[in-house]
Amino acid sequence: MTDRSAYPTTPDGRYFLVGGRLWRATNPALPEEQRHQLVAELMDARRAVKDAKRGRGELEVARARVDSAKVKLGERGPAWWTDGAPDLNRHLVKNTGYAEWALRLKTAERQA
Repeated sequence: MTDRSAYPTTPDGRYFLVGGRLWRATNPALPEEQRHQLVAELMDARRAVKDAKRGRGELEVARARVDSAKVKLGERGPAWWTDGAPDLNRHLVKNTGYAEWALRLKTAERQA
């Protein structure tokens, strides 16, 4: 799993930024214990994908497990926020309303 603490999170907490692309963050309303359980489920599913790619298991089943865990975490499927804002998961930040925020981050990195 990606160490998301290493990547900037949008001011509203909905996305983290990797390589100029927005990735939906985990639903912050999930209780910590449930989040930990779902992250463990996701890691198990990712290991199953790796094993399936090596001929030890069914890839389609393993990928479905990854998708299921990510939906439960709120990283895929219906957006977890309720204000009607569109889901910009996987969009290039430069093509979104977060473009100015990302530009400020980039400028601050250069100055540091």
